[in-house]
Amino acid sequence: MELATIILGLLGGIAHAADVPVAIEGGSVRGVTADGVVSFKGIPYAAPPVGDLRWRDPQPVKPWEGVLDAKEFGPSCMQVDDLPKSEDCLTLNVWRPAATSDKPMPVMVWIYGGALVHGNTPQYPGAALASQGVVVVSINYRMGRLGFFAFPALAKEAPDEVHGNYGYMDQLAALKWVQHNIAGFGGDRKNVTIFGESAGGGSVMAHLTSPMSRGLFARAILQSPGVPTARAKSLPLTTLDEAQKRALAYARSMGIKGEDEKALAALRKLPADKVVAGTSSGATIDGMASGRPVVGVAGSIIDGKFLTETPEAAFAAGHQAMVPVMVGANNRDLGVGVAKNKRALFAMFGSNKGEARKLYDPKGTETLDELKQQVLADKTLVEPSRHLADEVARAGQPTYWYRFSYVAEALRSSPKWKGTLHGFEIPYVFNIPAAVVKDKVTEADKGMGVLASSYWVAFAKTGDPNGNGRPEWPPYNASEDKVIDFTNDGVTIGPDPLKARLDLWKKVYSGG
Repeated sequence: MELATIILGLLGGIAHAADVPVAIEGGSVRGVTADGVVSFKGIPYAAPPVGDLRWRDPQPVKPWEGVLDAKEFGPSCMQVDDLPKSEDCLTLNVWRPAATSDKPMPVMVWIYGGALVHGNTPQYPGAALASQGVVVVSINYRMGRLGFFAFPALAKEAPDEVHGNYGYMDQLAALKWVQHNIAGFGGDRKNVTIFGESAGGGSVMAHLTSPMSRGLFARAILQSPGVPTARAKSLPLTTLDEAQKRALAYARSMGIKGEDEKALAALRKLPADKVVAGTSSGATIDGMASGRPVVGVAGSIIDGKFLTETPEAAFAAGHQAMVPVMVGANNRDLGVGVAKNKRALFAMFGSNKGEARKLYDPKGTETLDELKQQVLADKTLVEPSRHLADEVARAGQPTYWYRFSYVAEALRSSPKWKGTLHGFEIPYVFNIPAAVVKDKVTEADKGMGVLASSYWVAFAKTGDPNGNGRPEWPPYNASEDKVIDFTNDGVTIGPDPLKARLDLWKKVYSGG
């Protein structure tokens, strides 16, 4: 460890009082105390990725003078969403209990989802988690064409850097920042849990399998992990060659010809809002489903350095980080795919289409929309989450698999809310149930927030989600038909009602 890092850790380690600035890389920061938690928002962790640093690995943070009052979130990274945003966006946020002890606290690092094209940190306040005795960090990272873009000239300009996966490199830089600075906030750099949902869960997956992320975290939580998933055919990664073709196609669409440094310079002169135009999450997911991606959008790239293989290949070969893993999906999760009728939908099962019809539509009366919800969710996220549990458990890693089915009481009468939609476990994980229904939150909703968040925090602290009288969550065992489900009736632990469906998808994915 560098001497400067050691000094920062020692200085920060004694600056736990709420009103005392914390010394970190780049300068000092002062937080804000509210309801027993101190928050530090908008902390720069890398240099602004603008100008000649657009499409480069994140560079060291630029020092500032005086004490930075970390009161406000930094701008979100560029996207089409209507919110405060900027290309200068590489900041992170920290929450910690106001009352701390000399014993370093576990750290939870949140990575937001959004198909790798949209997302923000203000949507995920960490105070309710921090109040349970952990330090919470959330990070901004580049997305869309600014975060995952492999124009050929970039590899020649910086041959030693990662080519294409700049968003992942931002996440990596933030994880390194945590290692160097979190002691100043009372955190234990040796006890870091990374967690995320959807593309955030896929980002956790990427770090689990990347050789560049080794040693930066001790546990991993993957909520409905996608882009990439544990099934290579579910949401496929992009090859470097294909990513370069997509980047060239985008340049041509902007009237920029060639693939040399002049073309790259012209791309860097494009306004940031023009670069992200047309990259909504809806358009991006539709592109994944149809096989016709939005021009220039690459998603996760097998770049040969950060990502060297698919997660499925990495787990099969035992190349993943050998850490405890929690993984699961929602019972009405996201499904990616296109089917104009039932025949096309069941054709996805190949020679097993007859068996699929019996499982999903035994009476032949189910609507196409409902069948697409069930079939495509199982295909895209639910079975792949179980497959990941299979793989990490097979390797001997502590593994906890879950399903989330809880619906806020105020929503249960709506036909739309037959279960937990994609991403709607997050308010309970963060113990902010009012984020779902605002002033209609009930005591049951609050109870689920307390219960779910306490499991997550316990796992972050020890690698085991159990304790304090909660229903016992057994480690995953592929030979036992057992799943923990967060339901409207509380936590249930028992046989998986979706087992036959997931077993059929396993058969399809295995070529059976």
